[in-house]
Amino acid sequence: MATATGKHKDTYRATAVFLVLMGLLYLIDRWVGFGHLGLPWVMQKDTMLLYAAVIFLWFKSDKSVGLILLGIWLIQNIGLVISLLGQMSTFLLPAVLLVIGVLLFFLSSRG
Repeated sequence: MATATGKHKDTYRATAVFLVLMGLLYLIDRWVGFGHLGLPWVMQKDTMLLYAAVIFLWFKSDKSVGLILLGIWLIQNIGLVISLLGQMSTFLLPAVLLVIGVLLFFLSSRG
């Protein structure tokens, strides 16, 4: 039982940091209001997903949860990603997706 607790310690820590951050952001939003400051994106649902992804990548030794959350965020915000890439998105984005897909496929088939 002790190994299971030790195994999940980083998950608990990442979850705790995420919950504290969300609590702080909600409290600040109620007092100040990010929308009034011209920062409405701070409290958007997809931004919270990005916060969770970054926190799980930072605090969790197994990066799979953070990478999955980051992938979901990227899919939800593909328009933003494409607009940030500009003209490069014509060839760079499909090439990167292909390379990542091939790498993941080969990594999954090795084990």
